[in-house]
Amino acid sequence: MIKKMLLLVGAASPLLTQPVSSQSLLASLEHFLGPPGFQTQELWSDGKGGRSIITALNGDVLIIRGGDSSEYKRSTNGGLSWISAQASSAARYSNAVLDESNGKIFILNGSSHVISRSSDHGHTWTPPQAFQPTPDRYGFRPTSHSSMQAGITLRFGTNAGRLLLPSRTQPIGGNELATRGYNYSSAVYSDDHGVTWHTTGPFPVLGTGEGALAELRDGRVIYNSREHMSRGNRYIATSYNGGVTWVNPYCDPVLPDGPRGTSYGCMGGLIRLPVDQYDILIYSNLDTDKGEMPAETGATRTRDRERITVWVSFDGGSTWPLKRLVFGGPSAYSNLGVGRAGTASQGKIFLMYDGGPKGRNQAAQVAVFNLSWILNGDGTSKYLR
Repeated sequence: MIKKMLLLVGAASPLLTQPVSSQSLLASLEHFLGPPGFQTQELWSDGKGGRSIITALNGDVLIIRGGDSSEYKRSTNGGLSWISAQASSAARYSNAVLDESNGKIFILNGSSHVISRSSDHGHTWTPPQAFQPTPDRYGFRPTSHSSMQAGITLRFGTNAGRLLLPSRTQPIGGNELATRGYNYSSAVYSDDHGVTWHTTGPFPVLGTGEGALAELRDGRVIYNSREHMSRGNRYIATSYNGGVTWVNPYCDPVLPDGPRGTSYGCMGGLIRLPVDQYDILIYSNLDTDKGEMPAETGATRTRDRERITVWVSFDGGSTWPLKRLVFGGPSAYSNLGVGRAGTASQGKIFLMYDGGPKGRNQAAQVAVFNLSWILNGDGTSKYLR
């Protein structure tokens, strides 16, 4: 049996709070309230897809399909309708991050070791170029950025402006059962607007992968990661230095990692609403108790995936008092995006998930809603302090 290992490092002091003054994703809480809104539609009917959601500076929402495809969908009207387009070939098995200071969108491919950029909100892309971040302290580079929440631009503290993208490192093999317990989550970051990239320290739990990042107002960065080896919920770690190191790992008592009762997790989404007054987080995953442990430690078990749901925290992830079911049928991987103030996407939350009536991996859906819909008639006063 492969045992889970904790790789703990010392915590640094919390960062000072100094918001980025450039073209940040700014919004008011009121943008996400008002009349409840919800709509859903199928974007891909020939299999799974939709691994990165990026809201460009002009408010266009891009959903990059991922997998063995460079296709993406674009909405110019806040998710009411979507058109298809092609990104760089680097988009296959990749992930994306937007530089909030200048609007450039980067596609990073850890398996093919290439990167591509767009300076016009994703309409055109540079040819793929070689991409090799510096190795982590164990001498390894990430092997994948695929099937993870899109990256973020840090907005607070001494590392404001840093681009930070979740990744996975597979040091002795792929995702085979025999080596799965040695894989670990990490991230890559750039302090020069994507010219050079560095690998962070490892997420302090082995057997992890498919993560998501969110920055809080005090400069802490939360890493929320899937884990493959033990029965339980989502694993969380924190960085006090802009993602360079991750500390204080724990298994969240509320947030599921796929069906409860199994050791085989599921990709989930995590975003912070861009509201400066509060640390409001949204999380997506499956809300079902049908999971069972596989016969072998770390083995794959996916047939119980259903009931895609979103959870809300009003205190930066310390508590998760609300959840709401999005779709009660077959569902699987999910990720999240958020609209931009002053555009058609303002106040909207975007959830991309595999699933629907045809089966958990037979189509890809996008749901568009606001915080009022999650509140379901409740107000925010009892949750915000």
